[in-house]
Amino acid sequence: MKRLLAAAATASLAAAAFLAAPAPAVAADRTCRGTLGAVAVDDLVVPAGRSCVLDGTRVRGNITIERNASLRASGIRVDGNIQGQRFMRGNVVRSIVWGNIQLEQGGAAWLQSNRVDGDIQLFSNRNPTYVGKNRIGGNLQCTTNSYLPLGGLNVVGGNKEDQCRRL
Repeated sequence: MKRLLAAAATASLAAAAFLAAPAPAVAADRTCRGTLGAVAVDDLVVPAGRSCVLDGTRVRGNITIERNASLRASGIRVDGNIQGQRFMRGNVVRSIVWGNIQLEQGGAAWLQSNRVDGDIQLFSNRNPTYVGKNRIGGNLQCTTNSYLPLGGLNVVGGNKEDQCRRL
């Protein structure tokens, strides 16, 4: 009987410890202020008004460029999307993006020699943009930008649309 009670007590303590254990941590967004080199991160955010330089960085999620923020990226790999709204600058060169690049209502953009499996979308940006020598699996879409986007020699699997139809 003592063994049975001892076993029951041990099982109760083990169950209580299991239930009281903290949940596994969920990876938070990585905030980039300054420079990141050849490291791997999950989702990455360039906070409002800040600048981020990525050189050889691997992003296993998405990159978000917040209001008045700037991103300068070279040789990066992004498993998700690069998205900026009301950003100051978005430069991406010689990089691989498995999702989309979407830059809206912002400043200047320079997209050169990238492989983008999804779409490149440039909408309602107020400063000059350049889109050249990219391989785009989806569409190249540009509308209502203050300046006609410059560039060319893009290989597009889908359609070249509106302001980008000649690129």
